[in-house]
Amino acid sequence: MSGPVSGLERRAAMATLLADRGEDLLVVPGLGSTCWDLAAAGDNDRNFYLWGAMGGAAMIGLGLALAQPRRRVAVVTGDGEMLMGLGALATIGVQQPANLAVIVFDNGVYGETGMQPSHTGAGAVDLLAVARGCGFAASLDVRDEVALADLAARLKNLSGLLFARVAIAAVEPPRVLPERDGEVLKRRFRAAIGL
Repeated sequence: MSGPVSGLERRAAMATLLADRGEDLLVVPGLGSTCWDLAAAGDNDRNFYLWGAMGGAAMIGLGLALAQPRRRVAVVTGDGEMLMGLGALATIGVQQPANLAVIVFDNGVYGETGMQPSHTGAGAVDLLAVARGCGFAASLDVRDEVALADLAARLKNLSGLLFARVAIAAVEPPRVLPERDGEVLKRRFRAAIGL
């Protein structure tokens, strides 16, 4: 199998990104592992978990960033979901919300369907080049703890549209499942942001 077979441990990477997240950070995880990793890092009413909405995380993040311009918004998704929603990067690039970070945990495989190599793992798609081509001036390639710490610091002081590809190991830790009821998630998220 080609692609990133080594990299950061994804659950630890998520915890690093969200350490001392502050009261204004809204987080939209993608389908599957990033959702479980976010729950493992600590459930929070400002987490908007997606169940079965593959390809939608980046666009939901854009909508939140535009509707809540005084809050920071982080989309944390996997390479498979980002590949499915590449058009979202173009739309986000046109809008240029200064309070949005799109962070892709890239393990080079489709983890939800059996660890088959993804297009990033096959070397066919460079997500950083795609993001830059869509207008993301700040595009980071995170491959180690030092770069991860830099990304976490940028996320705390987000002052411009940001894209980051985080190379993670293709491993499957035990799942930590958040609330599944969409109505409950919607109500608690809306209450957390004062709607």
